[in-house]
Amino acid sequence: MEGAYSTGESPAGNSNRSQPCVPNAVNGRVWVALPLVALGLLTAWVGGCAHRYGHIVANDDKDLVGSHEAGAATWNPLVDASVAQLLGRCPPPQPLPFGNQFAAEMGTPAMTVSHSMSSDMQLNDPTAPAGADGASLTGSIDPNCPPQLATGPARVCFIGIENKSAEELVDFKDQLYERIDSQINAGEAFRSISRRMVDAALIETRLRPDSLFLPANRGAFAAALGRQGTPVDYLLYATITSGTTDRNKSTQRDYVLTLEMVNLHSGDYIKESAKIRKGYHHTRAGKWWNFGVFDQADG
Repeated sequence: MEGAYSTGESPAGNSNRSQPCVPNAVNGRVWVALPLVALGLLTAWVGGCAHRYGHIVANDDKDLVGSHEAGAATWNPLVDASVAQLLGRCPPPQPLPFGNQFAAEMGTPAMTVSHSMSSDMQLNDPTAPAGADGASLTGSIDPNCPPQLATGPARVCFIGIENKSAEELVDFKDQLYERIDSQINAGEAFRSISRRMVDAALIETRLRPDSLFLPANRGAFAAALGRQGTPVDYLLYATITSGTTDRNKSTQRDYVLTLEMVNLHSGDYIKESAKIRKGYHHTRAGKWWNFGVFDQADG
């Protein structure tokens, strides 16, 4: 035919070759993108995007174990164990008789309130020497203050917590103080003195907690508390120490909480401590290698 050009191929063949496989390519990209979208949604849901997730921990739930420092799982058992051991060594309080025969017949029981400082220094003693202005000298309480009857548990003054460990206590220091103070106060043999009164007495006397081991300073501190109407019989100190052992990429740290109760009148003391050992590793396999089935902690 004039004016026509033919290649010898059928029109059907030309039409098949000219049409691209667009639906198949789109379907392939969709199937590749769907898992990525699902993975992104899952990551956003688990990670909470830019928000934090909080929940209430039940009383029977386990405490979190800190990955870098000691936490609730370390400090709480240490306090419970050390306080229980300290209170276990103390006998229950004994009722005391009233009247002036107390000093002659009963003496000073070990775990009951007695307000005599020493042979030459006595609290609430009307015969105590007074200064030029009529005020009592250091180590004695105002003679006009009526004597306290020793009929209840001994009064304990919790001085504070001294941190000698390798870690900073941060917000745990005040919490440990309150936890120890509450447990001491809950015992039958003791009653704690308010922390606010203790701080006020330290400020008034300008004494440091470690200077109260001197008899004269103890007398001045007891007199300051006595003027507040709070006689004291025992001083309680808490000390936190730690020991660190490194082995390659693993670390063991021993935490020790020591409670020392000092008799304000005689200087005698009792001491109890509790210890918890904790391991730190870069991976969970470090625990298995050093303390698990491989038991390589001994080298």
